[in-house]
Amino acid sequence: MGIATVNPATGETLRTYDAHGHDEVERRIAAAHETFRQYRTTSFAERARLMRRAADLLDEDAEDIARTMTTEMGKPITAARAEAAKCAKAMRWYADHAESLLADEHPAEADVHDSGAETARVHYRPLGPILAVMPWNFPLWQVVRFAAPALMAGNTGLLKHASNVPRTALYLGDLFRRAGFPEGCFQTLLIGSGAVEAVLRDRRIAAATLTGSEPAGRSVAAIAGDEVKKTVLELGGSDPYIVMPSADLPRAVKTAVTARVQNNGQSCIAAKRFIVHTDVYDDFAERFTAAMNALTVGDPLDESTDVGPLATEQGRTDLEELVDDAVNKGATVLCGGARPENRPRGWFYQPTVLTGITPQMRIHQEEAFGPVATVYPVSDIEEAVAVANDSPFGLSSNVWTRSDEDIAFFVRDLEAGGVFVNGMTASHPALPFGGVKRSGYGRELSGHGIREFCNATTVWQRA
Repeated sequence: MGIATVNPATGETLRTYDAHGHDEVERRIAAAHETFRQYRTTSFAERARLMRRAADLLDEDAEDIARTMTTEMGKPITAARAEAAKCAKAMRWYADHAESLLADEHPAEADVHDSGAETARVHYRPLGPILAVMPWNFPLWQVVRFAAPALMAGNTGLLKHASNVPRTALYLGDLFRRAGFPEGCFQTLLIGSGAVEAVLRDRRIAAATLTGSEPAGRSVAAIAGDEVKKTVLELGGSDPYIVMPSADLPRAVKTAVTARVQNNGQSCIAAKRFIVHTDVYDDFAERFTAAMNALTVGDPLDESTDVGPLATEQGRTDLEELVDDAVNKGATVLCGGARPENRPRGWFYQPTVLTGITPQMRIHQEEAFGPVATVYPVSDIEEAVAVANDSPFGLSSNVWTRSDEDIAFFVRDLEAGGVFVNGMTASHPALPFGGVKRSGYGRELSGHGIREFCNATTVWQRA
C-alpha cells in the first residue's frame, strides 16, 4: 500500500511512500518499549536539553518544513511559517516548565493527619509508549503539542499521522532523532487507518491520543476502552462567534474573517457560526460579507494569498454538499458558494457566507471544514446562548461585548472548553486546550496536558 503526498493546489502526486509492514511496525513498537525503560529515568535537565535542541533545529529548518506543509495540505506559506515558530515556542515552554509542572504535590499536614502517614505526597510518573493519531490540518503543531509534554514527562511516542502528510510525519521522527533523543523515543509509523487497531491493542502501548474526526475518535475510544487504556480525544468543533450590541464592531468583523478562514477554514477551533444581535446584525453582515468576498484565493506558496485550497478533493466535495443542502432548503448565499472559476485545478472553494439557516439544514449541526460561515440573527443574550449551545460540539467559543454582565453570563452558560472574549480562539502552551460534548475529552497543553499521560502516584509513608 502506498502513502502519497498530493499537492492540493494542483492535484499532482508528488511522491508515494511504501507503508510500514508488520515487521517494521513491530520493530518500532519494541524500540519504543525498550527505550522507555531507560528514558523514564533521565533527569528533567537532560530532557530539557534535548527538547531545546529540537526547537533550535526546527528554527533552522523552518522555511523548508513550512514549504513541505504547504505543498502537502495547502495552508498559506505565511501560516505555515507561523506554525513552525509556534512549535518551537511550545518545545521551549515545556523544556522550561515540565519539572515544576510535575513536581511532587504535598497535601497540607492537617488534611492527611488521620491517614496514619507521617508524610504523604503525590508523585507523577510517565506511563510508557503513547500512540498519537494525528490529523493533517496542523501537521506540525498537532504533533508537537502532544510530543513536547509527553517526552518531557518521560514517555516515548509513536506517531500515526494522516496519510496525506507523510513528508511532515517523517520529518518529525527525524527531528527528535537529530536532536539527540534516544533511538526509539519518538518514531513515525507509516500505516493506514486500518492498521491502528492492532497497534493500540498491543500490550506495550500504554495510552493513546487522537485529534481528528468524530468517527475516528469513536473508533479509537472503543478500542482503547476494550483494552482499558487511557485516551485523550480532541475532535470536531463548530464554534460560535457571538457579537453583542456593545461590541467594537470593526474589530469584531476583522477578527471574524481571520477566525473563519484561518488554515483555509480547516480548523476545529475556527469560528463557524456567527451569532449576531439584531441591533448590529445588518451592519455586521454587510461588513463581514464584503471582507470575505475581498479575500484572495490562490496559490498557497504566494505570499499574497489569503485562502489556499482545501487539503483533499473529498474535503471539498463534503463542503459543497453541506452548502448545497442548505441552499436547497432555503439558505441565502451572501457571497461565494461555488468553486472559483479562475482555479480549474486543485481543490479550491470560494469564501462563503450563508444566512437564513434553519435546524433542518445539515450545516446547522455538522462541522463545515472549509471557508464557509453561517450567520444567525438573535434578539437577546439568552437566544444567543441557546443558538450557540444548539450543537453536538463544544470545543471553544468567541464572544464580543464590553459588558461585564454579558461576559459573566457567557462564561457560566456556554457549553465549550474555552470562552475567548473580544478575540479569536487560539491555543497556547500555558493554557489547557480541549472540549466537551462530541468535541472530545481530556486536555492538551499546560500542566493539565502534561499530566494526562502520567500516573499520579500516592506515596504514603511512616517510619
